[in-house]
Formats: sequence, C-alpha cells, structure tokens
Amino acid sequence: MTTQQYRQASEHFMAQARQELADGDLPQASEKGWGAAVQVLKAVAEQRGWEHSQHRHHLITVSRLRSETGDGDIRRLFRAASDLHENFYENTMQAFEVAESLDDVETLLGKLLPRLDQT
Repeated sequence: MTTQQYRQASEHFMAQARQELADGDLPQASEKGWGAAVQVLKAVAEQRGWEHSQHRHHLITVSRLRSETGDGDIRRLFRAASDLHENFYENTMQAFEVAESLDDVETLLGKLLPRLDQT
C-alpha cells in the first residue's frame, strides 16, 4: 500500500470505530481504533522507508517518532491503542474506557497525520 492508502485506511477505521462505539459493539470499536493507529504508523513508516510489516515494527516506529519529535505522548497514546487491541480479544473495557481510548487514538492521529503533509 502507499502512504496515502495507509492514511485513508486510518481515517476510515477511525470513523468505523466511532460508529461501532455508537452501536454498542465495543470489541469492534476497539479493533477499529487499533487499526486506525496502526495504519497511521504504517503511513509514517512507509514515507520514511522504515520496516512496517510486523507488529514489532510498530513499536520501533513509535520509539523512532518519540525520538524524532521529543513528544513522549506518542508512546502513551499508542499504548491506549494497544489496550484497544487487547480489548478486542478480552472485551473487559467499559464503553467510557473505549471512548477515552478512541479519543487518545484520535489525538495520536492528530499528531502524526500532519507529519505526512510535511513531505
């Protein structure tokens, strides 16, 4: 996929996550939130020529972005996305927790999407 396709997928997943949350499907809302975060990371990694085909590459990308930007929130926000991914399997989060984590994912997208516009 191209950087633009990853970006579009991220935005699409985020919209789906909000709809799933509104419909009360917390596991699906969670997984779509996770997908939105991962797709934006893949877009950034693709743009920079970084590996992004494995789960561990997402963690490396987050670490690199934190170093690049000096913004420690990137790691914290990605952790919220990881919590959503876990919730897809465990379904232990309450609706307000999923909503707050989706807010964190949107904040992460807000930090990373503009970086794609810089090139």
